[in-house]
Amino acid sequence: MPVKQLSSKSPIDVIKDVFSSRNILTIAITTSMITLCDMGWRPFWALYLNEVLGASVWAISFLSMLSQSERLLFQLPGGVLADRFGRRKIIVYGTALRIFTPMLFLWAKDWVTVIPALVLNGVTSIYMPAFNAIIADSLPDDERGAGYGAYRMITSTPQIFSPVVGGFLFERMGPAQGFRLFMYLSIIVNAIVTYARHRIITETLFDEEEMKKKARTRPPIKEQVKDTMTLGRTVWTMVLVAVISAFAARMVYDLVALYARDVIGLSYAQLGIVTTVGGIITTVLAMPGGMLSDRIGRKPVISLSRVLTPISMFGVTLSQNFYHYLVSYGTNALSEALGGGGRMGSAGGPAWQALVADLVPKEKRATVMGTIGTITGTIAAPASLAGSWLWNNLGPVWPFRASALAGLVAVSIFWVGVKEPPRRHYVEIIDQEESQEK
Repeated sequence: MPVKQLSSKSPIDVIKDVFSSRNILTIAITTSMITLCDMGWRPFWALYLNEVLGASVWAISFLSMLSQSERLLFQLPGGVLADRFGRRKIIVYGTALRIFTPMLFLWAKDWVTVIPALVLNGVTSIYMPAFNAIIADSLPDDERGAGYGAYRMITSTPQIFSPVVGGFLFERMGPAQGFRLFMYLSIIVNAIVTYARHRIITETLFDEEEMKKKARTRPPIKEQVKDTMTLGRTVWTMVLVAVISAFAARMVYDLVALYARDVIGLSYAQLGIVTTVGGIITTVLAMPGGMLSDRIGRKPVISLSRVLTPISMFGVTLSQNFYHYLVSYGTNALSEALGGGGRMGSAGGPAWQALVADLVPKEKRATVMGTIGTITGTIAAPASLAGSWLWNNLGPVWPFRASALAGLVAVSIFWVGVKEPPRRHYVEIIDQEESQEK
């Protein structure tokens, strides 16, 4: 039976619907504030480690492995806690920890003393499953893709400004002073964001009375995790795709800036411009990508996204100047905007997040999202070390080639193994029309 499409809303109407939720509006604005600071220094992190803290390619890859693994390992416990005790508490406590991370970065005098900051930064990710779940809880089923797209559009907007400003400051002040400036700003911003989330965000899983009742009837945590592990085949296929994609992305995650500087010959300012252009593409196309997934389905949009990522990786190895690299980075940004591909990781993007929310019941969403993050982080942990080995032994182009091949394997598995469920809103429309015909 063919699925009939919903009546379309204008982008303005969708934005109004999405941000009529106080939770989503608060999360979007506060996340944008954090991104405004982070994207001023994040594109130059590997260069800072190399030039200021004396880290080699191997050391940079080791720190990348530690950072990514710590960030994801805490997501399963975070998801379990969010489904047991509510989303709001986990979000507020996790955000509060972010205040202390820049302090540890400021304290670090060499690449070894950066490790405590990376560990604490990993602990702060405990709220990410609750974060994603509270957004999914607040979105209507038939606008979930567009809603995630609108959210991504707003939170990506700072990427238009911060990287080019950061590149200018790093070049003008030097990487050491430029980095310290953004760390001081991060402390102030994270304190403001913590207060705002504490005051404004409301619980979506259950109200206060239900929370008291659930406190007496909660199953043991072991039983809760075991129940979550009985996921359907489609979800486990998505976990496998996420793992392979994460491995591919992390082989090159912190090597991209080094390659751009050492092989292509780009400056801090040029890297900032490229990142800003990528931010513009992601901001402009995130919402149309989400709306497209609501119209034609999640699977085609995610598949296109994850085909573009390997293309961008091959593009890096073919880049010989600023403009070549700009095209490659722009392709990667398009991938991130549409379905959650890109060099940033494994499981994100409007269409991907919407598909997970479509597949998983509300009361299990945070745990499932945390499970995906933790499994991905654990298995893909050695990827950055594999990337540094390829760089040092076979040449700088080989991590990117290996990443591209792994990405093609992941998208092939996704296309064959993932079955997109019919959305409830569509089924209700068809049932109503069939009843009228009878």
